[in-house]
Amino acid sequence: MRSDSFTYDDPEGIRIHVYRWLPEDGLPVKAVLQISHGLAETGARYARLAGKLAKAGYAVYANDHRGHGKTAKFPERVTVIGKNGFDKMTEAVHMLTVRIRSEYPDAPVFLLGHSLGSFIAMQYMYRYPGQADGILLSGTMGPQRALHTAGWLLAGLLLLVEGADFRSKLLNGLTTGAYNKAFRPNRTMVDWLSRDEEEVDRFREDPFCGGLATNGLWFYTLRALLGNYKAAHLRKIPKDQPVYLFAGDRDPLGSNGKSFLALVRLYRKLGMKDVTYRLYEGGRHEMLNEVNRNEVMQDVQDWLDARVAGLERKKNNEG
Repeated sequence: MRSDSFTYDDPEGIRIHVYRWLPEDGLPVKAVLQISHGLAETGARYARLAGKLAKAGYAVYANDHRGHGKTAKFPERVTVIGKNGFDKMTEAVHMLTVRIRSEYPDAPVFLLGHSLGSFIAMQYMYRYPGQADGILLSGTMGPQRALHTAGWLLAGLLLLVEGADFRSKLLNGLTTGAYNKAFRPNRTMVDWLSRDEEEVDRFREDPFCGGLATNGLWFYTLRALLGNYKAAHLRKIPKDQPVYLFAGDRDPLGSNGKSFLALVRLYRKLGMKDVTYRLYEGGRHEMLNEVNRNEVMQDVQDWLDARVAGLERKKNNEG
């Protein structure tokens, strides 16, 4: 595998850092996977998946969102995303898609979003319909209108009182802070991420991972979540858009599978023709970092391979 990085400027001039992993010289790129990472983490954490896929002929790109990783530049700037920051993150993801397509005009491009990144991918689907050849949603959740509305209103109030960049212990305690309760007695504050203690410790030791999120991050994310489930927005998603959802059945973000499966049903109810999912027994939030991650990564590759083959057949039939 070859790897490097580069930057580009988003519409507001924020320099976005991108990790890129490519197949070895001589192995052609058959498709591209673009990754949208989760809250308070970085694109670098997807190197293991990228290494596996690069061996199979995939190029993999993962940008650090604004307010994250090398885009944020400093740990104290993590989750500082600015006004309308969530929407700007989605715009930056699309800008990278456009660049990828210019570099690989004949290759399919797929978008994988994890957690917060899955919410970005969900917004991407209706803001930029058909721009990705397939969408993968990891560690995601379905509509919980009352909960999301209450959270959004509280975040809005705290944003006004404390400021967008303030990190409210109350707001964080009600959101990610509550997810660890199901795994008591707790070894760490983020046991809910994975059963693999080494992976949990690796997350904790990274200065760009974890910590309290800003009021602005919560406000704009919850507003976007409410928008993702609006009927008018959902109708913009192409019915032939392939979607693969995967999560652990003990992921508190997805209500131990309940909210996750509600999202599966929602997409199928829309009439989308290719919606598949895997719910892994005992799995927590980060299935790509779970004890059975090799199985999970192989399932991702199998899904991608099948869609690439389907697109190739369609192209040959049309030709």
